[in-house]
Amino acid sequence: MDKNIAALAPHEVWKQFAALCAIPRPSGHETAVRDYLIAQGNSFGIECFADEAGNVIMRKPATPGMKDRKGIILQAHMDMVPQKNNDKTFDFTKDPIEAYIDGEWVTANGTTLGADNGMGLAAILAVMGSKTLKHGPLEALITASEETGMDGAFGLKPGVLQGDILLNLDSEAEGELYVGCAGGLDLNVSLTYKEEAVPAGLKPVKIEVKGLLGGHSGIEIILERGNANKIMARLLLHAQKEFGLRLASIDGGGLRNAIPREATAVALIPQEKLQTFGEMVKTFDTLIRAELKGVDDGVTVTAGDTSMPASVMDTESQNRLLNAVQGCPNGVIRMSPSMPGLVQTSTNLARVVSENGTVRMQALLRSSVDSEKEYLAETMTSVFTLAGAVVTPSGGYSGWNPNMDSPILKTMTESYEALYGRKPAVMAIHAGLECGILGGKYPNLDMISFGPTIRYPHSPDEKTEIASVGKFWDYLLHTLSHVPQR
Repeated sequence: MDKNIAALAPHEVWKQFAALCAIPRPSGHETAVRDYLIAQGNSFGIECFADEAGNVIMRKPATPGMKDRKGIILQAHMDMVPQKNNDKTFDFTKDPIEAYIDGEWVTANGTTLGADNGMGLAAILAVMGSKTLKHGPLEALITASEETGMDGAFGLKPGVLQGDILLNLDSEAEGELYVGCAGGLDLNVSLTYKEEAVPAGLKPVKIEVKGLLGGHSGIEIILERGNANKIMARLLLHAQKEFGLRLASIDGGGLRNAIPREATAVALIPQEKLQTFGEMVKTFDTLIRAELKGVDDGVTVTAGDTSMPASVMDTESQNRLLNAVQGCPNGVIRMSPSMPGLVQTSTNLARVVSENGTVRMQALLRSSVDSEKEYLAETMTSVFTLAGAVVTPSGGYSGWNPNMDSPILKTMTESYEALYGRKPAVMAIHAGLECGILGGKYPNLDMISFGPTIRYPHSPDEKTEIASVGKFWDYLLHTLSHVPQR
């Protein structure tokens, strides 16, 4: 296993990325990486400070002969998504990411890599620290807690940024320029239940849904991968009807912006029906494998022995919960009628967990059309309200509308063609880029988003293509040296 990623080319970028891998930086635990960024800015001899929202801002003067160019803001976020395989022992708040070279890719050992958005951040640091690059006035905006609610972008105050053009380095396909993104909305659901004594004659079982690929709930939602919470509810609801299953606890999914890969439930089955129940689970496992063939081939659904729980959920609440989760919309809701292949509206039921008499659920809704997002939220609220749950929306933000007449789009299209002999693809993305929020605070910014190729972000299979990092870096430098005049 070759872990010497700092030796890869372009050296200045990979050296910074290797340093970032050594710094724990899950969302909400960003003090160490923020300190590193400020220390780097100071070592570069440029203006560098943190704002009240925890963002880091750097400013670097234009190089000789470039003072008349429009000001560029290089933008990325400092945090990463902490996801690991179930059998991996790892503490994201303390342990360094174990990045290594795997053929033409760099990946991590059993965890997310943090290339989202570590590669963009590494490129920014390489630019801000360089003494040889040609560029106009530069700023860096490195935002905090993007992955858990875009807190840094929301907290950025108007009047802080001075540039004219914002280059967001948080896209994940080399050769593609993004000029629009989806808005988002969190739906937080709370359903209370009574904890009852375990009835006599029941035996406990632990049910597990595992092996799903998961992934980014915006970018990978189009792949229609399995959702562990939906699969679990489907099984439990069937077992409730056929075997009188009683539910003790449920714990499915993880982060709000990751498609759930795993779910676990502790349930109780009448002893005389235990064997038949086990056969049903095996049949259901075969069924799910067939349904997800070619999409999520690693999925497994199993049931095994476990210890007796202290209590069970009351039957009425259990029935309302399982029916609501099964009835909850999930996945792609509508494709874009104007841009083929683009998801317009989607939702991801990311989290279902019971504890101390309350089941808490969370879904992340996305749409490039605000009215569709609001209608989807109303639809999902209706489902959970009928189940007796309390629904609270939060963290809503609008999308970023494309400007096909953008001057920086023209410049970057010409730059890519000059470098690689073809035009880049111009696209919108079904994910919540910070451009939507930043554009609301700075409406005159000319914005574009691009980056190297990253596969399976927000999952332990995350990897970035080595060759694409080099092309991304060369493209960024060519763009900086050809920025339009004021």
